[in-house]
Amino acid sequence: MNHVAKFTGLPEGVREFGFYVGGSWHAAGDRPQSVRSSPGHGVPVTRIALCDVADLDVAIEVARAAFRSRAWSGASGAERATILLAIASGIRARLDELAYWETLETGKPITQSRAEMADAAGHYEYAAGVSRTLHGDSFNNLGDDMFGVVTREPVGVVGVITPWNFPFIVLAERLPYILAAGNSVVIKPSELTSATTLILAEIVAESGLPAGIYNVVTGLGESIGQAMAEHPGIDMISFTGSSRVGEKVMVAAARNFKKVALELGGKNPQIVFADADLEDAADGVVFGLCHNAGQCCVSGSRLIVEEKIAERFEALLVEKFSRVRTGDCLDPATQFGAIVSDAHLQKILGYIRSGQEEGARLVCGGGELAIGNGRYVAPTLLADVKNSMQVARDEIFGPVLSLITFQDFDEALELANDSPYGLAASIWTKDIDKGIRAMRGVQAGRTWVNTTIAGGPEQAIGGFKQSGLGRETGVLGVEEYTEVKSVHIALGKRKHWVE
Repeated sequence: MNHVAKFTGLPEGVREFGFYVGGSWHAAGDRPQSVRSSPGHGVPVTRIALCDVADLDVAIEVARAAFRSRAWSGASGAERATILLAIASGIRARLDELAYWETLETGKPITQSRAEMADAAGHYEYAAGVSRTLHGDSFNNLGDDMFGVVTREPVGVVGVITPWNFPFIVLAERLPYILAAGNSVVIKPSELTSATTLILAEIVAESGLPAGIYNVVTGLGESIGQAMAEHPGIDMISFTGSSRVGEKVMVAAARNFKKVALELGGKNPQIVFADADLEDAADGVVFGLCHNAGQCCVSGSRLIVEEKIAERFEALLVEKFSRVRTGDCLDPATQFGAIVSDAHLQKILGYIRSGQEEGARLVCGGGELAIGNGRYVAPTLLADVKNSMQVARDEIFGPVLSLITFQDFDEALELANDSPYGLAASIWTKDIDKGIRAMRGVQAGRTWVNTTIAGGPEQAIGGFKQSGLGRETGVLGVEEYTEVKSVHIALGKRKHWVE
């Protein structure tokens, strides 16, 4: 079926996917299936198989056999780099297709999806370079009779569980680094947004990656995801999602002591000092909240503003919010996307109501937007918020901004760090001393000064506190998926212990 002409309008029918194991596609057969309706349009767009644990068992066995074959784990860094660069080229060649299905399943604006696909290709290109430079260490200081070597080896079979909000770019922040280290993978994308991970299987196969290294098992988190975390055949688990589910993954992984990499929730502060460029800061805060309709783990949803400029800054925000372009997600002019599900929409609206009940003042937004048959919540600003309120403590995962004021630098940092999370933070000031002091003091794995939600593959990402464990991307992103082996090599004749 011709699903769409030039990836501009709605598909002519539902696109069906099987699952991908061992370099081959497997039809859903008599397995249950799940149909995804587009959050921005309210029409069915994709159908996936809901695999069972037996399917997962097969995928893990295949991944293990592929790893042991040494076709990939024994390849040189140069050989791995060639494949990773080919994957990047394949992504760029099919960028419009990938972005189209990403937008249909997630509800994000098409321009955002296109940018994410391009950024994803960049991760594969960067990881290709790291694959050629990954190395251990040597110790030539152990005396004439001993030489020391430290090697980095691939972990083995890595299970990757990705979220519904950024299925392709989150995978790109992990997969190329996992592959650069020489591992094989079994991926469980969200059942809501599996399409681009499955399309990537075609790109991976065309790149020349050996069969069995890349495997995708679609299904539900409570069954496939949980089984993956518990499975003794998985050597390491990478999970991106809520802190609540991350805790379950960590407990399950502890049963066989597998390595764990977790990127979890956040309630990220945006600290705005009075000496900031307030126009820039307002634009950054609005972008940080509206990006992916606030359904973003690094969304700057907790606004901490110096009190003496709070009224002026509030007015700037209202003006900026009023000019955010809303509309059809497939329209390149649209900046603000849809909400993933009816249940999540009601959750967001419930938080807005509870915030007002706790004493917060509704400045703008607060309700749904009528855009076609989609699900949208207007960008919402709540002022007079206290850091103890639920809207300031919980990760709402929607376009709801809580404005909290502070008197001085110490109070700003105290408010910023008064959270169980530590994923990201943004600092706005034109005082370089103040900016560096705040950057050093804030407890967040990703910190921005005079910008927000910026960066590329070069620097590692990850969280403090309940926002996660481990680091992705950068050189550390490859090292995360290796085991370190320390080797001592004796030289010459041994001095016998038993004489």
